Order: sequence, then structure tokens, then C-alpha cells
Amino acid sequence: MDTPEWPATEAEAVAVQERLRGQVRAEAPSGFRPKTATGLDVHYTDVLTAAVCTIDLETLEVVDSATCVGPESFPYIPGLFAFRELPLLLRALEQLTTPPEVLVCDGQGLAHPRRFGLACHAGVLTGIPALGVGKNALGDFDPPGPRRGDWSALTDGGEVVGRALRTQDDVKPVFVSVGHLVDLDTATDLVLRLTPRYRLPETTRQADHLARR
Repeated sequence: MDTPEWPATEAEAVAVQERLRGQVRAEAPSGFRPKTATGLDVHYTDVLTAAVCTIDLETLEVVDSATCVGPESFPYIPGLFAFRELPLLLRALEQLTTPPEVLVCDGQGLAHPRRFGLACHAGVLTGIPALGVGKNALGDFDPPGPRRGDWSALTDGGEVVGRALRTQDDVKPVFVSVGHLVDLDTATDLVLRLTPRYRLPETTRQADHLARR
């Protein structure tokens, strides 16, 4: 894993994103067939609790999990979300006994003003395939069809940066984007595998529950 840079200022953080974004690869490795997926989430109180949960993709049962608690080390600044959450998330990932095969981030990947959201940052630093599943759109989209599996392109400045994906019939879509070492079709298929019953992926739901506990 690359040695992380945790800047102190907004300008330094933007410079890190600009330097690292060229390392993003929007394609899956040959023969990519993950059996598990690891969700990442952070819960905010007077401290931050980072939780990571690994889910078996066949049974959707939790097979590994870890948490890490610490103070907020970077302020909230739009577009620099990763610098608040990644330091603790990376420490939580290191505690897993099962090596993650793909990271499912509660946030954005290429759907980001500098094309380097949380999922890109996590993927580049760890070398693990990663994707983002956002609750809200960072870009423009036409509403997808009403049925589960329907999707429409998410664009920013005329560039496709992700998809608005309907994971349940007649439910608000989620917003899927590439993080690193995964393509958009693969990311979409994976999110649908993780959402047989609910709007949000089981990875995100389980990590959120763990962080709150």
C-alpha cells in the first residue's frame, strides 16, 4: 500500500488528489470473480467510528468485520471527504483477518469534481478493487426506469462518471461509480447482487450497523 499523505490544509489535500488520480484504473483485473465484498462506513458522534464488514456474496452473511475509533483529523470540506474518513478506515481494514477482494464505499468514486472520490482514494492506496455507492447524486441524470436493475447515466460536464441505479422497484436510485480496478458494468452488477431486499448494499447496511453499535 502506498504511504498515505494526510494533509493539514485544503490546498494540500487538493494537491494530493490531483497527484493520485492518474493512478485510477477503470477496468477490472482479468478473471475478477470476487466471492466476498467489504463495506466501509463511518459514524459520527463526538468521535469517528470507522467500520468495515466483509460479506459473503452468495449468502450475504458477515464473515469478517473490524472497527476503529478516533478523533476527527480533517474538517468537512466538499470534495475532500476522504481525508476525514480514510485514516480510520484504513486502520480498520488492517484488522481484518480475511483479505478484502473488493471495497464498497459509502460515497463516490469518479463521480467527483476532480474524479477522485473516497472509493478512488481507498482503491489506489490499498491496491484493492473499489467502487462507490452514493445516496445522493454528484452530477446530472435522468430518472432511470421504475424497476430494479434500471439505470441511467450520471454525468458531470458532459462526461459519464457513474450510474443512477434502481436497486428496488419504485425506490429512489443509488449512485454507482468506479473507484479503482473495476469497470462500471462490473460495479453495477455487484451492487445489484448486494441489494436483493433493500435500497442500500448489504455491505453498507452492515458496516453502518456495526459503526453505530
